[in-house]
Amino acid sequence: MAKEILCFFLALNIIAISSSYANANDDVGSPFSDDELDTGGLSRDSFPKGFIFGTATSAYQVEGMASKDGRGPSIWDIFISQPGLEPKNATGEVSVDQYHLYKVKGSGRINWKGVAYYNRLIDYMLEKGITPYANLNHYDLPQALQERYGGWLSEKVVKDFADYAEFCFKTFGDRVKNWFSFNEPRVVAALGYDTGFFAPGRCSKEFGDCEEGDSSTEPYIVAHNLIKCHAAASLRYRLKYQAEQQDDKNGVPIGPRAYSDWLYNVPWGLYKVVMYVKERYGNPTIILAENGMDQPGSVTLPDVLIDTTRIEYYKSYLKELKKTIEDGANVIGYMAWSLLDNFEWRLGYTSRFGITFVDFDTLKRYPKMSAHWFQKMLRRE
Repeated sequence: MAKEILCFFLALNIIAISSSYANANDDVGSPFSDDELDTGGLSRDSFPKGFIFGTATSAYQVEGMASKDGRGPSIWDIFISQPGLEPKNATGEVSVDQYHLYKVKGSGRINWKGVAYYNRLIDYMLEKGITPYANLNHYDLPQALQERYGGWLSEKVVKDFADYAEFCFKTFGDRVKNWFSFNEPRVVAALGYDTGFFAPGRCSKEFGDCEEGDSSTEPYIVAHNLIKCHAAASLRYRLKYQAEQQDDKNGVPIGPRAYSDWLYNVPWGLYKVVMYVKERYGNPTIILAENGMDQPGSVTLPDVLIDTTRIEYYKSYLKELKKTIEDGANVIGYMAWSLLDNFEWRLGYTSRFGITFVDFDTLKRYPKMSAHWFQKMLRRE
């Protein structure tokens, strides 16, 4: 089953092409004068070092080869086969033939011709100094999955998508270090299952010219499954491939990491989130229910009590929170996580978030330096 799905999806894989430095100084010639190409003062130096500029492509929109080299039909092949649906009855059969001019399958086995194409494309991009950014899905889906279990409407698609994503990570991850799961998933759900304007063309009769569908439920089911697909693929990557493969410059952490592999010290992120909620949702009353960082559970007395990193963490986050209040956010409370070292879900007792150390053998409590810091900060004059 997994191999069948992989070959289906792979034929529809997207390579979003982006470049930081790709031959920016190559003299390719231009028929236009400098005055005609006036940039208004903008240049690469106008942007931060490492800023990424690039262009993107979608497999269905550029590759062609819609019925060749083992590529099986997709929901878009079927959808646009309806006469009059597309201007001049256009199809993706040839498109711009990116499959051949850049310098896949029904079921049963991986389409290695499709794999070879992407290997050639990726290698060629790297040869030319172009950094590949791979988007795993751009609106399309194998028609076989649509017929087998309803495509995005079925939870079965979650495992199939994760299997496909893992195949891509494993096969291309030695060279591709930047991945996206979906391009505009909202469009897939809304236009494919609410208005029927996009494949697979499902909607309620009152919302469009569709033969079947339910606009009151299907867009939400699809959106839910797309989110689960993203989560499943992301989890596979983080658990099995990220540590080994993410050596690209864009893999630089957003801030210092705490003990938990998902937790980073990014105080300015708190400011951005709070201000986003303020602007987007009418400045509601906000209480931050938890905010904190962890230490390894292996750190013991007396070293564990000198948690200066945690103090700096709280200090920086509270400063940003203060700024949100000064800028009008209606924040009325803040809870530090956590009062005590505790059972930290899947990490058990290997992670310590507390401002109070707990000896898990004796259960005796010892206030850490951070507890004393809070005490001083909150002391009433």
